[in-house]
Amino acid sequence: MSIRRMVRVRGGMAVAGAAVMAVTLAGCGGGGDDKSAESQKPAAAPSQGSASQNAAPSKGQSSEPTEVIATLNGQAGMVLEINSVRRDPGGFLTVSGQLKNTGSQSYKDTVAWRGIELKGTGESVAGATLVDKVGKKRYYVLRDTESRCLCTTGVSSVDPGQLIPFFAQFPAPPSSTSEVEFSLPTFATATVKISG
Repeated sequence: MSIRRMVRVRGGMAVAGAAVMAVTLAGCGGGGDDKSAESQKPAAAPSQGSASQNAAPSKGQSSEPTEVIATLNGQAGMVLEINSVRRDPGGFLTVSGQLKNTGSQSYKDTVAWRGIELKGTGESVAGATLVDKVGKKRYYVLRDTESRCLCTTGVSSVDPGQLIPFFAQFPAPPSSTSEVEFSLPTFATATVKISG
């Protein structure tokens, strides 16, 4: 391989590496006050950082996902509806849906949703897990370089009737795995099919 060719290859790798770093660092930036619908959507792109910081959800979300593939009942009228379990480019698996408070009281016991893997990481649903029963493996929510989960954050309470967009990203199980068991503390467990 000639020196000129090696320089081109290395230069191309440097540009690709810089692009990956720019996307990663952009996702690690501070969570502004952007309340647009775009900032409330779960991550569907290979960029893991763009979805890592959700602002505190507002009441009365207008867009409800249409398909519900699993419903998990929780404490005090809390319900988690799962709308998709999708493989993303780059080896991720994203679970998305919405949390609903069908009870008559504000639900404030969200501490258990954080999980015990890393304490002190703020209000989140980082306690969610996936279990591949066939492969006998448990998957935990992915985290960025500052230990922030790639999941819904900022949920300290859920008012009656409030809907909160939910997402959590995990390492993807092997392509031969077609379904996994999803769980979030205080909710029932459900077996869900993987798409994509």
